[in-house]
Amino acid sequence: MNKEHHYKLLTKWQGNKGSGTSGLRDYDRSHTVSIANKPDLYLTTDNPAVGDKTKLNPEDLLVTAISSCHMLSYLYVCASEGVIVTDYIDNATGVMIENEQGGGQFKEVILNPVVTVTDKTMIEKAMALHHKAHEICYIANSVNFPVENNATCVALKE
Repeated sequence: MNKEHHYKLLTKWQGNKGSGTSGLRDYDRSHTVSIANKPDLYLTTDNPAVGDKTKLNPEDLLVTAISSCHMLSYLYVCASEGVIVTDYIDNATGVMIENEQGGGQFKEVILNPVVTVTDKTMIEKAMALHHKAHEICYIANSVNFPVENNATCVALKE
């Protein structure tokens, strides 16, 4: 039997400047996402003409979710397979394409993790485990665009 995971949050728009959405420039895109017992997220649109570049946007969160999920899946499979990771840094990137109608979609997300393991004898296995991590990453398996992985691995000792 498949196990279901359920998520619940509240999204609240704070952008009514007095006349609601009476015009495209008449409202702010700021909103807050609240989840019980977790820090609030303060978000806006990615559109630089009407968004706030100091706030997160849904596109940031999508790339973040993929990077974070891969890292957590990777650390899990490494721990399960005897690969000792001491450091993990990912400079992930995403590319979104806008269409003429104002919509769009992500074209790709590229993960660029740099993994440090305790011994050089672990490097080959550590690299291979990225594939296994990708297979079990809930978020990467939920998107309809490629998630690439350009991982590198270094060892603390030779």
